[in-house]
Amino acid sequence: MIQGAIFDMDGTLLDTMPLWDRAGALYLSGLGVEAEEDLGKRLFPMTTAEAAAYLQSTYRLPLSIPAIAEGIHRTVEGFYLHDAPLKPGVSAFLHRLHALGIPMAVATVTERDCTAAALKRTGVLPLFKAVFTADEVGRGKDQPDIYLKAAEALGSAPARTLVFEDALHALCTARAAGFCTVGVYDDASRDEQTALRRAGAYYLTSFTEVSSLASELTR
Repeated sequence: MIQGAIFDMDGTLLDTMPLWDRAGALYLSGLGVEAEEDLGKRLFPMTTAEAAAYLQSTYRLPLSIPAIAEGIHRTVEGFYLHDAPLKPGVSAFLHRLHALGIPMAVATVTERDCTAAALKRTGVLPLFKAVFTADEVGRGKDQPDIYLKAAEALGSAPARTLVFEDALHALCTARAAGFCTVGVYDDASRDEQTALRRAGAYYLTSFTEVSSLASELTR
């Protein structure tokens, strides 16, 4: 029986990955610096602090890591405050889990203020028992700490906790830590979908299609 559910935010709950693909380049452009072509893919698995350190080192920026992180944050925060939409079917699915009494948490690499603002604006923040950010935990999703802390807050054993992720590296981290993993399609990671299907116990092309999870949620 499922005891809890942990959701990634960007690319899983929210349709924000196109912005994050461009965030580093947009920030550098504001400094008059041209970004490498695949910068978005390089920064994708990193926390904001890790991304800031990468930009500082790679582009020899004469700024501190906290200053660069703040610059990245300012580049994206308006989208979370005013525009970032839930992906189709997310609201109904979250309400379904809430009605079943399954406690839920968010585990994200996005900063807390942007996370809270977007989830509050879209009306789903009250459905979550806890929100964890990688910067606050101190590790990115290449390590399981954020999932383990979320499961502890939910009072659920990893094997009885669903983890929903659109990123292959994050899904593999959760699976290696013993969680029941659910791969979620996002266009930004379309090249990883075959591997994502194999890595997850379940796979969703959309939250409007959850029949594969129905028996797990209700038994």
